[in-house]
Amino acid sequence: MPQQMETEMTTTTTKRGGALRVLRVNSSARFEESTSRALTDNVIAALEARYGTVDLSDRDLADGVPFVDEAWIGANFTAAEARSEEQQKKLAYSDVLVAELQTADVVVIGVPIYNFSIPATLKAWIDMIARVGLTFRYTKDGPLGLLENKKVYLTITSGGVAIDSATDFATPYLRHVLQFIGIGDVVVVAADQISRRGEDAIESARVNISDLVHTTPSLRAVAA
Repeated sequence: MPQQMETEMTTTTTKRGGALRVLRVNSSARFEESTSRALTDNVIAALEARYGTVDLSDRDLADGVPFVDEAWIGANFTAAEARSEEQQKKLAYSDVLVAELQTADVVVIGVPIYNFSIPATLKAWIDMIARVGLTFRYTKDGPLGLLENKKVYLTITSGGVAIDSATDFATPYLRHVLQFIGIGDVVVVAADQISRRGEDAIESARVNISDLVHTTPSLRAVAA
């Protein structure tokens, strides 16, 4: 992975004047033909329809995400005050991703299922944001997530896998890791088995998005 990626990759932010801060994370390798990307657009549109405007930040994982390596692990397990300049640079990209999550009130994640699980870039993103002392900490009773008062919408798409079936290793994993970092309010919107169900699966997901966004309790309290 090119060294410059760790310090130069930044999120795209669109300031729209609203109080609700939304982070969108797209993990599909596809662009124009991506169903999961289209569904994240639908979620953003529904949020804007309900709340007027949102402050939207976009993190596109198709741009590339560095993988954890030995130097990264060494930097992460070094106390912040003791880190060398090189170690600080090594963690700089991860620090940006963590800050994006900490700032957001709502997170919208587009997730195509690849080979029964999540895309490699999304797993790399998770490895970058699961940071002890920042997004979780250890207690005498076990790990405690630190990202509280946030809501996540997962738009999950698949060609043949039924969501939450025995062969779906993506959805339960994402619920678990989000809970691990403190986010228990997770809404799953599925357009699954598209190879069999076709456009019906996608349209059902679109209707579900509208219903979920407009009928759930207001997120104004989350953003307050």
